[in-house]
Amino acid sequence: MLEFDVVVIGGGHAGVEAANAASRLGLSTLMLAVNLDTIGAMPCNPAVGGPGKSHLVKEIDALGGVMGIAADATYLQMRVLNSSRGPAVQSLRAQSDKREYSVWMKTYMESLPNVTLRQGMVKSLIVENGKIAGVELAFGDRIKAKAVVLCAGTFLEGTIWIGKETTPAGRAGEFPAVGLSSMLKSMGFRMPRLKTGTPPRLDGRTINYAELPIVPGDDSPQFFSFLDNRPVLPQIPCHQTRTTERTHELINANLHESPMYSGLIDAKGPRYCPSIEDKIVRFADKDSHSLFLEPEGRSTYEVYLQGCSTSLPVHIQHEIVHSLPGLENAVMVRPAYAVEYDYLPAVQFNHTLMMKDLPGFFAAGQMLGTSGYEEAAAQGLVAGINAAQYVKNEEQFVLSRSSSYTGTLIDDLVSKEIGEPYRMMTSRSEYRLLLRQDNADQRLTPLGRELGMVDDHRWELFERKQNGMKTERKRLKETRVHPSPEWEAALAPLDEKLKQAMTLEEILRRPKVPYSLVEQLVPANPEKSFEWSLEVETDVKYEGYIARQKHQVEQAEKLDGVKMPADIDYMAVENLSKEAREKLSRIRPETLGQASRMGGVSPADISVLLIILESRRRSRRGGKHNATAVQA
Repeated sequence: MLEFDVVVIGGGHAGVEAANAASRLGLSTLMLAVNLDTIGAMPCNPAVGGPGKSHLVKEIDALGGVMGIAADATYLQMRVLNSSRGPAVQSLRAQSDKREYSVWMKTYMESLPNVTLRQGMVKSLIVENGKIAGVELAFGDRIKAKAVVLCAGTFLEGTIWIGKETTPAGRAGEFPAVGLSSMLKSMGFRMPRLKTGTPPRLDGRTINYAELPIVPGDDSPQFFSFLDNRPVLPQIPCHQTRTTERTHELINANLHESPMYSGLIDAKGPRYCPSIEDKIVRFADKDSHSLFLEPEGRSTYEVYLQGCSTSLPVHIQHEIVHSLPGLENAVMVRPAYAVEYDYLPAVQFNHTLMMKDLPGFFAAGQMLGTSGYEEAAAQGLVAGINAAQYVKNEEQFVLSRSSSYTGTLIDDLVSKEIGEPYRMMTSRSEYRLLLRQDNADQRLTPLGRELGMVDDHRWELFERKQNGMKTERKRLKETRVHPSPEWEAALAPLDEKLKQAMTLEEILRRPKVPYSLVEQLVPANPEKSFEWSLEVETDVKYEGYIARQKHQVEQAEKLDGVKMPADIDYMAVENLSKEAREKLSRIRPETLGQASRMGGVSPADISVLLIILESRRRSRRGGKHNATAVQA
């Protein structure tokens, strides 16, 4: 029987990061995929990043993950979104060459010294003495493992819908994973269903681009990875179109043909990435919706119609496409479809992404209730690290909400019964000024180095940046300038004046004064980079706000530092609300902070829990132990 330290089930974005992490931490790792030719595939949007999502990619990179490096190596276009807004919500987005991205990922996985790739489908887990011991494949092979990371995406009992026609599939053209769901359900784990969808693909040669607005990439592209290998590639523009009155008429007249609106699908889809039917119905007051035409690669003419996800029948999809400006004669080469699949609500897992009731079993990605490549990859990284730590019997790796968007994502998943595909957005974080995409390395690279995820080259670059920023902050604090004709001329267009001697930091703190102006008049270190210049400017301009958020973090960490005893009988605590008793019993939070963030648990309920904890503390001090909850 083959034996590995860690088995990763699935070769998507979560599986890649999980296997990469386990390998980097020195463990023998087997990646099992239904199809080895689709490792790192982009079955939906050919893009990486966007609001909230780019923050995750930067964090993955800062910890030694691979998604950012792959995105930088295979982009078609790079754009910073929300560039006119504050630094907390600015986000990088790459239009990706989906085939090159997948090829790059497979080549990378094949290069890892501790990773074995194998094509195969897992039908059941091997459990011995109440913990994971391996997996059994569909054709009977048994593989021993000390930890298993399940990254099955939409493949668990996946079903594709186009109109009222249905076929078993994890995604178009690929078999679903059959059998594993049944086993997990038989073990008592909850596995409801979710739904997602994808839009049609068009032949770009049949699109009339002359009528459509161009969406170009940035002239000076930024990158996801903090490493210094940054290829400058020729960029390809996207284009924009809009729904018309005819589009809306077609959809409203054919809602009965939609499996979602006809009741054939009752699973919930992503709220923040709705189908075109959902947009027309939910936002009936809008007479038009933006759609984007995104190229899928340099070696294909296929174009992704972003914003037009649907499960309507194919003949109606043709009519919808032809109702859009510029697409009157467009040829659809792949139809849109919806996919329904089993998932494991993440409240059954702890913050390490290990299942509470099955030691050694970890999970990550879409089958934990998220939507998006970046969310999946971030979870995969954490699950892979913790699978390795579990095997080595070392301290588990937990990211807090205040440290990262990844920590926020996982805390939301394991603390709240969400019930719909979860998508990361900057608004999910209460600390977003501290968790900017530009400072992900400062927040997380030291943690990655301590774990063993960050190699010497990345660490050298990190230290060089840290030293450069420290030197620049010192220069800004200590360099004083006096009123002069040069400063008067530079500040006049900004309606600013220099009336007395000031430090460069004091000048830069003014909202209208950009770092580039200060640098122009008093040049800085010639070895500085654009990225850390932006970071220095943000730290200076938002110093007061950053200090306030750090104080909020300190207050929140006090609650997160209070552990909840595992033996509390919440159902016996009459002073808790009925909803709080049920949710606390089901989720069993690890800390008081986690309990405070659970839906249905009010501040009054937290006060009751504080009384219980204080009563237990006094009982222990008095030499007594009360194993049941105090009736407060």
